[in-house]
Amino acid sequence: KMLLDNDGSVRVARAIQAAFPDAPVDIICIDPIRNLFDGGPDGGGENDNTAMMFFLKDRVEVLRDHIDPDCGIILIHHTKKLSKQQVKEDPFLALSGASALRGFYTSGLILHRPDEDASERKLEIELRNGPALPSKLIDKVRGQWVEINPMNERLVRAEVGAKHDAERDRKGGVIVHLISEQAEQGKMFTLSQFAAKFENKGSLGGQTSIRERLHVLATKGHVKFVRGDQIRDLGLKRDRSKFGYLCVRDMRLRTDREVVDDETGEVCPAFVRVLPTDFMCPQSGALLPVENPEVWVDQDGGEA
Repeated sequence: KMLLDNDGSVRVARAIQAAFPDAPVDIICIDPIRNLFDGGPDGGGENDNTAMMFFLKDRVEVLRDHIDPDCGIILIHHTKKLSKQQVKEDPFLALSGASALRGFYTSGLILHRPDEDASERKLEIELRNGPALPSKLIDKVRGQWVEINPMNERLVRAEVGAKHDAERDRKGGVIVHLISEQAEQGKMFTLSQFAAKFENKGSLGGQTSIRERLHVLATKGHVKFVRGDQIRDLGLKRDRSKFGYLCVRDMRLRTDREVVDDETGEVCPAFVRVLPTDFMCPQSGALLPVENPEVWVDQDGGEA
């Protein structure tokens, strides 16, 4: 294990200079402090203010001055267990170890999760110079941290609202699964007939509730439609409804034909892929033709 003591500091400085021979580095990052901590001749730990100040001034600052006095330093440190109320009142009390660390940095960041059931994190900011900055709500989207508009967060009955959101998502998932499952049994439905068929099944509620969920799913692109000649090609009954038959991603329709497996000789029902012909415009709600049925595009930007 390497410590940032006399020998360790020399080794780190040489390694940095060897890796960046042309120009000095802009930032030195120590991640985390605990792995490199050297409390000095007295051997103090992270909880000792004297030992912490020795590490910061006689180790970290000396290392920076040797490499480039103008470069910045990022120190990554662990936090300790605090109640949510304590974190809310003063987030930086969560910094583990000696309080001397808090008086050393020019700006501090604490990342914590206010709600264990939610993916969002809260970024608290503390500055020694300049005006205070408000905390930020962030989340990881497609591998990148992005800031979330705090106006989108509930202030009243947040837990109840989250349960209602989860229930709506559950109903949407059940509907998509049922559409796909029924197709594999050789059945496809129009929007109205699906709502009538599955009323009060799977805890979906009444017809109106199901139709509203289907409208939301269609607007988001999770449900699309099959109309026109494609209906005849699939062997379905001609339908005069506005939307035609419901279609979801990777949907297969069981047919009356049978096929024989070349390897086992087993007789199995034949399936055909169901590709959408139309989708619901998220702006107007009008049905528009699908440009490429082979590529399923969700209105939130996803493709498959």
